[in-house]
Amino acid sequence: MSRHERVLLDGPDGRIEVYVEAQPIGSDAPSGIALIAHPHPLYGGTADNKVVTTLARAFRELGCATLRPNFRGVGGSEGKHDHGSAETDDLLAVHAYARERFGTDLPVYLAGFSFGAYVVTRLARQLAERGEPAARLVLVGTASGFIEGLRRYETAAVPADTIVIHGAADETVPLANVLAWAEPLNLPITVIPGADHFFHRRLHLLRDIIHRQWS
Repeated sequence: MSRHERVLLDGPDGRIEVYVEAQPIGSDAPSGIALIAHPHPLYGGTADNKVVTTLARAFRELGCATLRPNFRGVGGSEGKHDHGSAETDDLLAVHAYARERFGTDLPVYLAGFSFGAYVVTRLARQLAERGEPAARLVLVGTASGFIEGLRRYETAAVPADTIVIHGAADETVPLANVLAWAEPLNLPITVIPGADHFFHRRLHLLRDIIHRQWS
């Protein structure tokens, strides 16, 4: 079982709670940094979500130190939910902390689940505009298009090597939404048959897919 460290960072609107796992699996020192964002905070999303912790384990298996922040208003993170805008600023603060702690020579990978995937696309765009693009993205159950009861997500474009995974039976973000986003980008999507939004009984497939597509 991994041991995480709880860190409280100074963010734009108060503290940001981050769970840090500094040691990769099977290695003494990280060869990369992975920042992983959780699903919608107003619908129970936290950094301890099983999809998020599964992503963290996959990245630790790939040699990375991982950081799982709680979005504003969740756990020990302060601030008010802002539909992705201020949350992007918070992730920029976490990114800066990761760079300061682990070094600027390590590649930074970004991953997110659902609402977290949407925010990660925003973060990736800002980092690219700053001249420090992420090395790679992994997006799972990506919030895109109109989602009943929530809002319409104008999900940003992402690089061609982004790993995108979606459940065929996703009841929260219909697969058609993600296909509509990906089609003009010529972006492949890996679809898991029968998988719902939370990948119940299929979490192991997320790790398998990431490992197979990583090289």
